[in-house]
Amino acid sequence: MRVLDVATVSAWSAACVRSLAVLRPEINGINVYPVADSDTGSNLLHTMTGAHDSLAAADPADAAGALAVLARGAVAAARGNSGVIISQVVRGIADWAAGGADLDGAGLAEALGHADRVATGAVSRPVAGTMLTVLHVVAAAVQGDTRSLGEVAATVAAAAASALEETPKQLPALAKAGVVDAGGRGLVAVLDALAGVVTDTAPERDHELALTIKLSTAEPAPYAWEVMYLLDGVDEARLPALRKELSGFGDSVTVAGDGSGSHAVHVHCADIGAAIEAGLELGRPRRIRVEPLLTPTPIEPGGGLDRSVVAVVHGGALAELLRAEGVAVLAVPDDETPGVEDMIGLFNEAAGRHVTVLPGSLDLTAAADTAAGHPMAGDRDVVVIPCASPVQVLAALAVHDEGRRVNDDVVAMAEAAAATRRGELRIATEESLTWVGRAQSGDVIGLVDDEVVLIEPAPASETSLVAAAMSVLNRMLALGGELVTVLSGEAVPPGLTGELAEQLRHEHPEVELTSYASGQAGAVLLMGVE
Repeated sequence: MRVLDVATVSAWSAACVRSLAVLRPEINGINVYPVADSDTGSNLLHTMTGAHDSLAAADPADAAGALAVLARGAVAAARGNSGVIISQVVRGIADWAAGGADLDGAGLAEALGHADRVATGAVSRPVAGTMLTVLHVVAAAVQGDTRSLGEVAATVAAAAASALEETPKQLPALAKAGVVDAGGRGLVAVLDALAGVVTDTAPERDHELALTIKLSTAEPAPYAWEVMYLLDGVDEARLPALRKELSGFGDSVTVAGDGSGSHAVHVHCADIGAAIEAGLELGRPRRIRVEPLLTPTPIEPGGGLDRSVVAVVHGGALAELLRAEGVAVLAVPDDETPGVEDMIGLFNEAAGRHVTVLPGSLDLTAAADTAAGHPMAGDRDVVVIPCASPVQVLAALAVHDEGRRVNDDVVAMAEAAAATRRGELRIATEESLTWVGRAQSGDVIGLVDDEVVLIEPAPASETSLVAAAMSVLNRMLALGGELVTVLSGEAVPPGLTGELAEQLRHEHPEVELTSYASGQAGAVLLMGVE
């Protein structure tokens, strides 16, 4: 039974260096996030070269030790976001191997699953369509696989190639430029090299890399920087605080460990000193490198529409609904507020210079406003349309028209959102005093525009919820309305929306009803009247 031994590890790292050296110009050519004097292909090659060179110090009889040395070399040599992530892939495999199990087929499958978690955990906000997406697809493809090492490695390479071809559909910047993800292409090369070494073959895969739109070669004065350094002597428990601080003024934040106490720190930011001082407060920065970014986010010239609409909402089902409409979405867990880097990352997913943001609540509106003027937003014109409920987001999207002038379209969406009256049904979690009386835990609370208008005593049932919803809707429809939108929460009874639709049809046949699942945990129903 073949396993990953020291000789195989060494051959794999050497094959990675050879493959990346050949592919470097192609990978650099498809990079849509250009950095002066540095590019994705160069970063990946430098990282894997440093990793391979470190193997000279490895014990020739200890495969797990060799992988640990390889990981430390990769972290120390890592350049750019792509270099840091590939170092964490190696580190994840090494961490799993340190447990003592053989890296046979089943072991490689489990090690890649661990590598997926380690690499994803090093990035503050993973973005769909990047090398992390490719890695996630690979890990899922071989989860629980118990076949031979060669068969698993071949499946890994094939899954990576397929995932790479999907990246332009997942990230608008790639689709706009007509390319696959550059970091993902490098990861495919690394996994192809692994499959080639394990199976004693040299897989030749045809990947569409050619640009359909040439990126501008002009070099504007830099207003954002890539800052990287190694950080020693830091307490692991304080790393989340470091990530949060860096995220407050930067983008593409990664803090990645090598498993032996050293961490590679990476951030795109406008304030070099602040990025370095954040590390000085926690440990000893060394090998500090600063490079100018041509643009912190890509704004593609020519061809298509120079605008995008994005949304930030609570609730996974609602986020999927919006993505199906072609909107880039940041899905935020209930009771959480996105940080500046989360919002900047959402802006970065948009194609075009003009970005209109639709936030699904008051707290999300505040977070979007904070990020809209951030230096890392670059040259983008970011406009936030205030929304207090996701029903207002849907109302704004309903009138969005790409054929209108940008300003006219923003005004139309803002007017539609403001004109949408909003209601909610919630289950009280504690005793409280309201304008209409005292509510006890478990009571059904009805709200219109954030004011409590009714209380239905506990326990809540499907019948009482329908009655309460109709009471709220009748109040809103008393002022007129043609369209009712209902978003059901995470814990809504299965038949409630159907019963509500039937009752509304009976009492208000002139009104049109649309209903969707939102996945939100806080409200039973969210209702809008237009």
